[in-house]
Amino acid sequence: MADFTSRMARSLLKGEVSIVRRVSAAEIETAVVDQVRALLRQPEIVVGTWRAGRREAPDLTEGETHDALHRLDPLWEQLFPAEQARIVRLLVERVVVGPGGADIRLRLDGLGGLVRDLTAIRPDALRAAA
Repeated sequence: MADFTSRMARSLLKGEVSIVRRVSAAEIETAVVDQVRALLRQPEIVVGTWRAGRREAPDLTEGETHDALHRLDPLWEQLFPAEQARIVRLLVERVVVGPGGADIRLRLDGLGGLVRDLTAIRPDALRAAA
């Protein structure tokens, strides 16, 4: 048994064997939602979203985009599961899970649509909901 274990360890170190473990859909979903929420706070995502949103709303400012995306995170837990799912479908183009982790591809046009939705809601109404 020890010989098999050491052979396996050497094979792993050489990259000859990959370990695949099963991951539940709930684990993937949680990881995707956590990553999307973290990405929405990233400056490059804010700028990309602002640029995408300006195609349909030329008067949209970067500050409005920043505020709208940052308002979503504290409200996330307050949203109905169906609304959370709608937002994830709007934002996530594709999720590829592999041995190195998950690759999440976002839809910038979806981010622009989300910003339009969020900027249409009065900030005082959002504060009251939180």
